[in-house]
Amino acid sequence: MSNKALTGRKAVAKQAARDLFEASREEERTRAQPLAARMRPRALDEFEGQEEILGAGKLLRRAIESDKLFSSVVLWGPPGVGKTTLAMIIANRTASHFETLSAVLAGVADIRRVVEEARERFNLYGQRTILLVDEIHRFNKAQQDALLPHVESGTITLIGATTENPYFEVNSALLSRSRIFQFKSLTKESTLALMRRALRDVERGYGARSIEITDDALEHLAEVAGGDARTALNALELAVESTLPNKDGVTRVDVQVAQESIQKRILRYDKSSDEHYDTISAFIKSMRGSDPDAALYYLAKMLYAGEDPEFIARRMVIFASEDIGNAAPLALVVAVAAMQALQFVGLPEAQLNLAQCAIYLASAPKSNSTLGIGAALSDIERLGNLDIPNHLKDSSRDSKALGHGKGYKYPHDFENHFVAQQYLPDAVRDKIYYKPGALGDEVKIAERLRVWREKMGKNKAGA
Repeated sequence: MSNKALTGRKAVAKQAARDLFEASREEERTRAQPLAARMRPRALDEFEGQEEILGAGKLLRRAIESDKLFSSVVLWGPPGVGKTTLAMIIANRTASHFETLSAVLAGVADIRRVVEEARERFNLYGQRTILLVDEIHRFNKAQQDALLPHVESGTITLIGATTENPYFEVNSALLSRSRIFQFKSLTKESTLALMRRALRDVERGYGARSIEITDDALEHLAEVAGGDARTALNALELAVESTLPNKDGVTRVDVQVAQESIQKRILRYDKSSDEHYDTISAFIKSMRGSDPDAALYYLAKMLYAGEDPEFIARRMVIFASEDIGNAAPLALVVAVAAMQALQFVGLPEAQLNLAQCAIYLASAPKSNSTLGIGAALSDIERLGNLDIPNHLKDSSRDSKALGHGKGYKYPHDFENHFVAQQYLPDAVRDKIYYKPGALGDEVKIAERLRVWREKMGKNKAGA
């Protein structure tokens, strides 16, 4: 054998050894990954959930399968529902070059580099570039503006992934050039399917091991994960890896182990997110709708998720006047007392004070008559500084020279401590800003006001 042939064979052998070594290292890296990372779907057929946008024949699925994703997209939804996974599936299927940026780490310079390389790649090879920006809501306005002209020109096709409402967190100009796909939390059935696949999968999951897990345990993990696949798979991994095999080599996981592995449900709740605003909105609307059960549920959700309890107390103080008012005047007293109790006692005991207040407010008769302040403010803004009737002005100053206070009738000098006289400025003298409701204490208030307003000759038609 010639030296040249021998050298060639040695080179081939070395390359084969290198390939084997690299394959072995890649296998080790894969095994070292968490179960959730190992089980990340690699194809659309493995993808669970999101049937509304990825079901057979749906627009996004057709675009991915035909590699015709020409329009930029924003994938919006809670954590652990497949946004980044779908982007990786697109990366595996497309003939386009695929780039990834994390909005947490990347800056304008990184965007410029990606854009310049995308432009050069297209000019030289005619190859398109798809750019995934994970957590795109963390890009500031300048960074989002840097993307805009290149998305518009088609230099890059953008895939933005976000857990926050893009209508609030992403520039409207960028949104107008993208299609928004909203991902939903996984159903319990989809979560169960993912865990069962992990238990069967020999290559990436636990299929090569003897594992017995009860249906109750799986049901518990799926229920508490709350539609987050990552949370469910992490809990499954903890349950399996923390349980020693029995003498037969079988790892048995029951519901008790499952409960220990996912002790507390992780709520999707951030104080700057939709969930925060939606939950406090549901809390207020439940009290306004006189449903104390729903009010307690949303109060419990906020407390469980770590919402600032003083924020909750402040909203109940506002509610007491805005939605109950004089229909039950004690509502404001109860709300303020609950706020003071919170400051005095603190959590967790003060959750009882907050609960008592929420129950009282939800169960009280309702009136929004205090909103009359809005009509009064509107007249102030519209009509400006109207002159106060002379007899109502301060008589301790300029009473002799200007006649301030002259003609004022002191109500306590009259029968029933009432006397008819004008109080509003001339331009709004017949206005009625306060309109009592027909519930609670305001029934009696309304009757008194009807008599007094008639004696004052107020024109209700002009209210």
